[in-house]
Formats: sequence, structure tokens, C-alpha cells
Amino acid sequence: MTSPLSFAVLGPVRAWRGQSEIDLGTRQQRLILALLLARAGGAVGVAELVDLLWESDPPPSAVNVVHRHVGVLRRRFEPGLSTRAAGSVLIRDGAAYRLRIDGESLDLLRFRRLVAEAGSRSGGPAVELYREALALWRDRCAAGLQAGGRSHPEFVAVDRERIAAVRAAADAALRAGCVPAVLPVIRLAAEHEPLDEALRVRLLLALAADGRRAEALAAYADIEHRLGDELGIQPGDELRAARDSLLDHDRPVDGSRSRRGVGPAFIRPGAPPSGAEAESWPPAELELSQPTRAGPPAQLPADHPYFTGRRGVVAAAEEQLAGDRRTTALFIDGMPGVGKSTFAVHLAHHLTARYPDGQLHADLRGFDSGDSVMTPAEALRGFLCSLGVAPATIPAELHARSGLYRSILAERRMLILLDNCRDWDQIRDLLPGTGGSLVIATSRRRITGAAAPAGAHPLHLDLLTDAEARELLTRWLGDAASADPAAVDEIIVRCGRLPLALALVATRSVGRPGLSLPAVAGELAGTDGRLAGFGDAHADLEATFSWSYRALTPEAARLFRLLPLRPVGELSTEAAAALGGLSLRSARGLLAELGAHLLVQPVEGRWRMHGLLRAYAMELGEEYDDAAERDAAVERVYDYYQLSA
Repeated sequence: MTSPLSFAVLGPVRAWRGQSEIDLGTRQQRLILALLLARAGGAVGVAELVDLLWESDPPPSAVNVVHRHVGVLRRRFEPGLSTRAAGSVLIRDGAAYRLRIDGESLDLLRFRRLVAEAGSRSGGPAVELYREALALWRDRCAAGLQAGGRSHPEFVAVDRERIAAVRAAADAALRAGCVPAVLPVIRLAAEHEPLDEALRVRLLLALAADGRRAEALAAYADIEHRLGDELGIQPGDELRAARDSLLDHDRPVDGSRSRRGVGPAFIRPGAPPSGAEAESWPPAELELSQPTRAGPPAQLPADHPYFTGRRGVVAAAEEQLAGDRRTTALFIDGMPGVGKSTFAVHLAHHLTARYPDGQLHADLRGFDSGDSVMTPAEALRGFLCSLGVAPATIPAELHARSGLYRSILAERRMLILLDNCRDWDQIRDLLPGTGGSLVIATSRRRITGAAAPAGAHPLHLDLLTDAEARELLTRWLGDAASADPAAVDEIIVRCGRLPLALALVATRSVGRPGLSLPAVAGELAGTDGRLAGFGDAHADLEATFSWSYRALTPEAARLFRLLPLRPVGELSTEAAAALGGLSLRSARGLLAELGAHLLVQPVEGRWRMHGLLRAYAMELGEEYDDAAERDAAVERVYDYYQLSA
């Protein structure tokens, strides 16, 4: 009997078959599924999906690409489905697609059912139903899929349902006198919608009802500042009336009901003044409140079930921590696709017992497009909320947030995982100042250096060994790998021992039971060094490599596209200069830029490119450089080798 499917869209898009989570593939495939889920069984036209994926200027093949993505999703939901079969879950409806789902298989439908039930009741039962409904939310609808900070109108509409439910829950809790049950979700919603006056009114009233009048006044000051600064308007009548009810209250604001947390006191939003005034900050008339904490945060992603190898690097990390107790950070670097994030999560789980006060995690998206890179201020806001600081009391200025964060961590032993860091500037404010906490950070660039603190140490992640690559494929494929060792060896060679490529090939093989390993190896071998041999996984490799490529200067990007035109093997700085028509000085600078995350330097003055990056660079060169320029580059490097000989 086939296990039932279930889906989640109230946060990152996810799907399960029984208890096993389904790999949903590329960002475009997850976007398609997200819109189908947000429509909750309703039809989504192919034209809508084209607009969703490209927004403007879609390629001529856009409709075919959509159909291919849908086909991949179908086979992920129903393994064994043939390429052209219609499927029974994701179905064609004229010129549209829709999902066949019931009310219990999608979190959005369960949320709507619970909200409807809550609306028909009153008192404590209504509040409990609202609380249960809002607990289904893990983040914004389809979180993490927006491009350039924009969200699709369908996702925005679902988010508005959440805010409406929070308002209704607050009203019910205020009437029933059980505000603590929903105060956390009111706070979180107010953080997501900082300019929603109706929501802020309920936050003020809920805080006051819970004996937190000082915090309520600070929340009013925050919304007043935001409205004036961002919209140029004053708070509305309802919001001012809520503020007046706080000021007119006959009970003194003494904080007698405030809950004591673990950490330093903090005050209303804003940074302390500079100069002589800072010595007397905060003034005595401002009431202090304390961060609350339900329990240690445990934010690490799940360890990968097929993680293998890397025993030497784990041992090196343990040796570093045991040998130097001043170690405060481990910076993991390596080429794209080498498995930095997977290894960092594995290492973090391996070390958690040493850090009893919990774990924090943030994907800083350092190599995403500009608008989606997480700023230090955004990361600190999330960390402070996780550490029990009320959103309304988090300082606005970066240095004040960082100071509060370090003050709290000074009393704790925590593990902080910072994934996909771009450079030192992005993480300097996220490092603890003192205390026994540890940061594990990943980057495609080596970001340790003169600016890094003394306690920061690098860990370089190289390609898997042949034995590790074979072990990885065996863990993924089981008996199939043992039955065809020659095919496994060929796949390892074609993947260049790159963990991402090996995992993609393994996933593709598992998803196509009728495809033998020799056939997979043959497909990889028959594409003459192109990424096309990876089939559907081609887009995943391209996307991963593109994050590093987009970070290059135009001059370095041009040299990267020309590098595949020289013979395979190591390349000297002089040969690279000839290939690009550059001076030696310029070539050294550009090779150093590429060497940060796209080239390997085995010895001084020699450079090597991974085979899959070479294939990617070749495809880019054929797309962006004209034939005359490429021919001229080949002639220059040929002349150089002749003169050298």
C-alpha cells in the first residue's frame, strides 16, 4: 500500500510520503509546487506558472520547461511513474495544473478549518483553536523562494489570512482573559508586519493585559517612529487611544509582573547616545525589562542521513578545540558543491553536547543576488528573538544589536552556525565577544585573515577521496552500487569526486528505478564533458556554480569563460595571461579572485579547474563570447606554448 502524501506551504515548501520527506528539486520546481499548494487544489494556468518563474522576458522554451518541471514533480510524488504518464496527484486540467489533495494533507487547509471552527466558538475553546491553527505556521508562505525580495500575490494573500487570524485570536484572548496563550504569536506577527496599526493595537493591549505596560509603551514608540520615518504619517486614532489607555492606567508601571529571563536587561528600541551622555545611559526613569526564554534554542537543520567521509576534517576540528580553548570560530571554505553546508551541519551535531545552552542557525545567503543577501542586522534580529528578547525592544542600530547579542552570549555556551557567508564584513557583528560559545561558518572564500579575531581558525574542505565517494554512492544506492563497481568508478570519475554531483546522480538513479548504473555512467560519458549528462540535475549544478560566478568582477568572469579553451591540466599564470591577452600583473590579480572559490592552486604559480566547473565555463563561453574572441584566445595561448617550448 502506498504511503499517503502530505504537504506544507505555511513556511518553506515541503512534502512527505508517510514519514519520509521528499526532495522537491530545484527552486523553479519548488515555486511551481508552492503556487499549486497556495491555490489549495484550485487550477493554476500554465501562463501563470510562466509568469511565476520568469516574471518578464521568458525564454521561447518557457512552456516546455514548465511541463518538464511538472513531470519531474509528478515522478517525485509517484515513483515509478513513466515520463509521459498523467499521474493521479498532480493532474492536468485543460491548460492548467492542480493538485488533488484533501483537507488533512495540506497545512493551509488545516489552518483554514481550525480558524473557521474558532470563529464559531468563544472563550477559552476559541483561543485554543486559534493557537492550534497559528502553530502550523513556520514562516511566511513559501518562505525562501522569493526573488529580489518580492513575493507572489498568491503568497501575500495567504500571509494576510495569518494576520487576520492573529487579530481574531488576540480579540478572543482579551475577551476571555487568557492573553499569555497567544501573546508569542501576536509578537511574531507584529514583527512580520511592523506597519500594521490594527495588529499593533492588539499587541499593546495584550502586553498591558499581561502586566507589561513598559514594554507596551516601548512598542508604541517603535510603531510611531516607523510610521513617521517610513510613511511620513502619525499613528491613527485607534493606536493613539490604546496608548492613552496605558498612560491613564491607575496602576504604577513597576514591572512587578515581568518575567525574569536569563540575560542582561534591555530597554525601549533605539541606541544609547554617544559621548558623555552614554555614561549615564539608561536614565533611571526608563523601566528595564528582561528577555524571556521558553528553553534553549535548537535551530540546527537535520543531519544528512547519507553523510559519509570527512573523518579527517572532523578530527582536525576536535583537535583544534581540544588544543586551544581560546578557539571561538571555525571557518569552513571550499569550492561550490564540495559539501560545506552539509559538513558544517554534521560537525555542529557532533559538537552539540559541548554547548548546553543551545544552537542558533542562519543562512546568510552570501552568494545570492544582492537583494536576498541577509544583512548582519537581520541575522541579529532573528538571533535576539530566539534568545528571548521581545521584538519591540530590539535596538534599531547595528552596533546596539550586536552589543546586546554579545552581552547575552557572554553568560552562555552556545553553538552558532552561519552558513553561506560572503565575507568578513557580513559576519564580524555575529561573533560572540567573550564566553564559551563557538561559531561554525561556511563560505566559498577563505575569510580568515588579518581582520579575523585570534580565536578564528580555517578548515578547508577538499574533494572526496575515491573511497569516500564510493562509500557515499553505496549508502545512497545500496546493493545496486555493489553489483556494478565498474559503473560506480566511472560515475566517480565523471563527477570529479564532487559531493554535490555524486548526490545528484544518486538521487536521479533512485528516482528512475529502471535506469541501471551502467546506463547512468554511459550518459555521463557520452556528453563530451558537458553538464547535459546530468539530465534534470543539470539545472541544480548550474545554479550552484552560478552563485560563485555572479560574484566575480566582469574581468574575472571573462577569464573564467576563456580558461576551458586551453589544454586540460594545470595552468601557469603566464599561460592564463596569454589566454586572456593580459599583463602578468592583471592575470595574477584575476587568478587570485578566481582562486578564492573557482580554481585550485596546487603550487605557487600553477592553477587547476575542476572538470565540472570547466564544463560550466565552456557553456558560458559559448553563450556569451563571440567566436572571434574565443579563436583569438586559442591563438594567443598556442603561440605562448610554442615560444615556451
